[in-house]
Amino acid sequence: MTTPQDATSDGVSRAELLAAFNRLLQPERFKDYGPNGLQVEGKPRVRRMVSGVTASLALIEAAVAWQADAIFVHHGLFWRGQDGRVTGWMKQRLALLLAHDINLYAYHLPLDAHPELGNNAQLGRLLGLSPHEGEAGRFGESGLGFMGRSVVADAFATADSLASHVSAVLGRQVVLVGRPTGQTGAIQHIAWCTGGAQGYFEAAIEAGADVFITGEISEPQAHYAREMGVAYIACGHHASERYGAPAVAAHVASQYGLLHQFVDIDNPA
Repeated sequence: MTTPQDATSDGVSRAELLAAFNRLLQPERFKDYGPNGLQVEGKPRVRRMVSGVTASLALIEAAVAWQADAIFVHHGLFWRGQDGRVTGWMKQRLALLLAHDINLYAYHLPLDAHPELGNNAQLGRLLGLSPHEGEAGRFGESGLGFMGRSVVADAFATADSLASHVSAVLGRQVVLVGRPTGQTGAIQHIAWCTGGAQGYFEAAIEAGADVFITGEISEPQAHYAREMGVAYIACGHHASERYGAPAVAAHVASQYGLLHQFVDIDNPA
């Protein structure tokens, strides 16, 4: 991690930074699993911002060391149905944020869905996948899932070659279950949705996918893949969602002359 430097402006107010994130990500469009936006209030002005995947203690400690005024993450602290008591890990994280007056901004589904800077768009760009035009390029609830093909014509003749490509790009072994049936030539329709989107597999099948890429796999999806003839590639929850938070934070930071640093806390999940 780099040494703190001077930002190129006197910063932005906490409220205006929130408004900028909201304009970009439009959280009102989504029925989410937790609150999107400002989750913990800190300093009234922000000059230095850290981004990361999850508001873990390690990320907060890194933000403190870097003298950050704000943290921007995909996985925040508060989720629907969780125990509301401030004990254990929750107490540790909140105590550190409050002690150093750090703002915590978190966006879950809105960060997945953004068509250019979101997790799905950024993973597709990294893997060399381009969404189909219009409605054909989306599937699932709120259009969260992406559907497309390789930007290189006939790049992937088999699900095995696509799985090897994903593994090489993300730097981790992936899980491949099933093979496309009735396939002639290269794979035409690749569906992807980052993180724990195994519940979107049936929607991807319904939308005509030959292969589905996501972060996790649960027991039912292995059977669906084999029985429906649609390949399933699980590449890791964290590994698939490393890219949206820094893209959005860097975009907004550049608008206001803020100093931004992405901190990737390793997670094998």
